[in-house]
Amino acid sequence: MFNFPLSKKMYLIPAGCLVFILFFTVFGDKGLLRIFELKQDKNKIEARLSESRVDNEKLKREIVALKSDRRYLESIARKDFGLVRSNETIYQFPQEKK
Repeated sequence: MFNFPLSKKMYLIPAGCLVFILFFTVFGDKGLLRIFELKQDKNKIEARLSESRVDNEKLKREIVALKSDRRYLESIARKDFGLVRSNETIYQFPQEKK
């Protein structure tokens, strides 16, 4: 097929090996593209972790408030359950339609 002189064949073998190595360096299972994807996944997971930590701290503060702060407990009972004290009167006004 191809009639290359012997000296050109000597360059094709190392060039082919180099192309083979570069291909797997970029596209292989542990290649550069996979490393880039893994770093992106890691950043997303770290962002979710920090959001979860913030939410966890809020919930811890709410637990402490529910256990120790009567005013907070009362405000939750009023807001969520519509509870009122015995000497209070509730006035409800119709919503205005726009």
